[in-house]
Amino acid sequence: MSIHKNLLGGPEPTLLPEDEQPYRLLAEQSASPVQVAADFPTFSLAWAMLADDAFTEDHVVESYAYARTGYHRGLDALRRAGWKGHGPVPWDHRANRGFLRCLAALARAADSIKETEEADRCWQFLKDSSPEAYAELKR
Repeated sequence: MSIHKNLLGGPEPTLLPEDEQPYRLLAEQSASPVQVAADFPTFSLAWAMLADDAFTEDHVVESYAYARTGYHRGLDALRRAGWKGHGPVPWDHRANRGFLRCLAALARAADSIKETEEADRCWQFLKDSSPEAYAELKR
């Protein structure tokens, strides 16, 4: 019997599996986000970091490309974890943060290149997936 029964009747939260090695490489600063993305292409956090760095440097198209890559890699991982296209993707689960950050970065970059519909769709997707991530990242 599960003690975490979803009383609202919706899907259970999706929690992506964690791989400690890319986190360790980034934390020890022994590898850059570029190297981590190359060595662990399914690790969305590296793509999110690249997207954020590019956006900060006013390289919006590159930011968009990095964010889109991480977003799609994250969608693949979510599906492998049992996600059916909707439902919670909790911000407080560390492994989910890369995908959620990519989603926000994609929304931000899409808005910057006047892809308004995509930006709106991505922000809504983020809000629906994780209100906490939306509150944290929509600044």
